[in-house]
Amino acid sequence: MSEQFSNQVDLSTTYMGIPLRNPLVASASPLSKKLDPVRRLDEAGIGAIVMYSLFEEQITHESRELDHYLTRGTEHYGEALSYFPDLGHYNIGPEPYLEHLHRVKQAVSVPVIASLNGVSDGGWVDYALRMQEAGADAIELNIYYLPTDPAISSAALEDSYVELVHSVRARVHVPIALKLSPFFTALPYVARRFANAGADALVLFNRFYQPDFDLDRLEVAPNLTLSTSADLRLPLSWIAMLYGTVPVDFALTGGVHTAIDVLKAMMAGANVAMMTSELLSHGIHRVSDILADLRAWMVEREYESIEQMRGSMSQRAVAEPAAFERANYMKVLNSFDQHLR
Repeated sequence: MSEQFSNQVDLSTTYMGIPLRNPLVASASPLSKKLDPVRRLDEAGIGAIVMYSLFEEQITHESRELDHYLTRGTEHYGEALSYFPDLGHYNIGPEPYLEHLHRVKQAVSVPVIASLNGVSDGGWVDYALRMQEAGADAIELNIYYLPTDPAISSAALEDSYVELVHSVRARVHVPIALKLSPFFTALPYVARRFANAGADALVLFNRFYQPDFDLDRLEVAPNLTLSTSADLRLPLSWIAMLYGTVPVDFALTGGVHTAIDVLKAMMAGANVAMMTSELLSHGIHRVSDILADLRAWMVEREYESIEQMRGSMSQRAVAEPAAFERANYMKVLNSFDQHLR
């Protein structure tokens, strides 16, 4: 194929109504904590950047600490409520995040998505509005919660998550993406509830970082394991099944390392493919490498645009929809029979 045709390949997509120059998005990571890597992501051609997360605990902890300083001594001095500590030297935790978000937005040409991580409804969700005011093009609401109390039902948890989306939606007009774990009994049902509550996109999936055991020290040891392309299959399967049945956009995250991974995500029905592990392992230049490989693949197979392929291998589009359900489960297990003969 000619170089002219390669230049005509359209990598553009839209995510939550936001135009992107391509579907490759840098997911929330330490890369967004400094301006230099953020600028290099932009220069390498990234489609959008998700900021590292601001956690509910950061906000509530600082609020309690500030309340302690404001109210200490009130039992001894009647005028205590009228004085404040020297706030010029008091650094409220979330403020640096909002300031950095504003600087990132000014430093790059691509959309910037703020990340708000929490599970409960409360005053901390007001920071969604402050993120919007700081310049965020959208907000990714990251629900990261491991239920360990046997007295709390799955229905009660799902109700609280839906209410959380309602609360954030009531505070902002920018799009909201909801980053979920795969651990729902009926994911299509709850996905539709989130859409009805105001979510514009679902990000599949959040990864829970399981600790390891250090047997020498007899300690529980935090252990971060970066993803591989093998991790793509779970979000790929679910996006392929949900595409066209839930009225939201989809972002695939976890396992995106190559142009082939991006192509699979698009064909499943995703609007964007998010990556971090590949960039942390091999460098920001991988963005431009993957985009070049993406164009080359599309030229070779005469695809003109990302939109042309989107959803082409989703459950509703393939010739054998049962491949995504129990029939595929049985087929995979039976495929091992040949190794036993």
